[in-house]
Amino acid sequence: MRIRKLSCLKFTILTGFAIFIVINIKSVGEDEQNLQAEEEHPENGKRNIANLRTKDTDILESVPVQSSQSKEKPDPAESEAADSLAGERINELPNPLSSREDSQVNQSQDKQKSQLSLKDILEKLKEANKAQIIHNESLFGPITNDTIVIVVQVHDRIKYLRHLIKSLSLAAGIDQTLLIFSHDVWDEELNELVRSIDFSQTLQIFYPFSLQTHKHSFPGESESDCPRDAHKEKALSLSCTNAAWPDLHGHYREAQFTQTKHHWWWKANQVFSSLRATKDFTGLFLFLEEDHYVSEDFLHVLKLMSLEKKKSFPEVDILSLGTYLKKFNFRANGKQAEITEWISAKHNMGMAFTRVEWMKMVSCSELFCKYDDYNWDWSLQHVSLNCMQKKLQVMMVKGPRVFHIGECGVHHKKSNCNSKAVSEKVKKIIKSAKTYFFPKNLSVSKSTLKKKPKLKKANGGWGDRRDHQLCTNFTISTRE
Repeated sequence: MRIRKLSCLKFTILTGFAIFIVINIKSVGEDEQNLQAEEEHPENGKRNIANLRTKDTDILESVPVQSSQSKEKPDPAESEAADSLAGERINELPNPLSSREDSQVNQSQDKQKSQLSLKDILEKLKEANKAQIIHNESLFGPITNDTIVIVVQVHDRIKYLRHLIKSLSLAAGIDQTLLIFSHDVWDEELNELVRSIDFSQTLQIFYPFSLQTHKHSFPGESESDCPRDAHKEKALSLSCTNAAWPDLHGHYREAQFTQTKHHWWWKANQVFSSLRATKDFTGLFLFLEEDHYVSEDFLHVLKLMSLEKKKSFPEVDILSLGTYLKKFNFRANGKQAEITEWISAKHNMGMAFTRVEWMKMVSCSELFCKYDDYNWDWSLQHVSLNCMQKKLQVMMVKGPRVFHIGECGVHHKKSNCNSKAVSEKVKKIIKSAKTYFFPKNLSVSKSTLKKKPKLKKANGGWGDRRDHQLCTNFTISTRE
């Protein structure tokens, strides 16, 4: 009996040991297969910057097939968004300590930038701004007043810029445009990406007073600047440079938040008043940003809007291709446009206007440059309400043709900062809406605001008189 028990015990132990070995062998085999697959399909290697078909852009190209039996998921072309694609806007100054996906410059850019001295970068900026080389001019030129000039403001988020360039390459009529990329960072990877464009004319300009070239002096931050949260009395006792100029919230300037408004104003003045290719141009200028994405018919719709403005609605100042509507229904609104008063928080994306409208804006440059708000669009709203003879009017397309895919930027916040999620959402919207693209005409209606627009308290961040003067100088220098 004892012998039988011992035999059973030995059998149990041996069986357990054998099972343990089999499980481990299987696990090792799977790990080897996964490792082999990673070696055959590396995802983290160096990307070919001239190749637009990267893993990032594939997200915007491939659409998963939806089951015809799935009735619970609404059609993205008729969906109601919980919020805008760009997320919730933050009032006042953002938290400078908050971590944001899009504020991180990738390591390859950092390494490349470190290889150039400040002197080298300044020389390259000066040379490029003086040369104003138009690439692909022999293929798609010359520029006429029927050309659409697309001005893209670029910082350092190359993966978003790849998305934008890919979407532009798919747009009908893109070969009849001039793409102007306005940079505030000199980076060869970004430059090579732009130079790789072969579907339209391109021109690069570089904001010459960036944080990259002025890290430790104005308009960057220097040791003599006042701490952001210092009380004015304390700042005066410290004798810091800007002690007398806190903003309306009692804070002192932060360079990283002032740059965007400076860049926007400098860029606009350059394209309207200084660049050889555009200083006498009387056609449409469309303003985009690096984290925008366009539909394939955006130029077609923009031309229809421009025709409607010329034919029937001369009072319109701005054409807006992007919206922050919580509801979008391309079946009903794919060819609908609405005229209303321009509101910065609603109509600042995909804005297009001509020199006529720009002259109205630039005539109020002093108010724009001195208004205590670090946002260019809120400043323009203040100008519209307090300087212009008539408030800015906008024609807005209800079915958006420009989308914002920069998930967590300076003005927006979300708990999930996943750029792929927003890209996926935009891709589904565009795919489902294609049936309603390229309308033959637009149906335009007028809408009056239910409440008189009243600009909220300014966000601040723009109380420093040095910012006022620099902004003003951009206007003067381009009008000489």
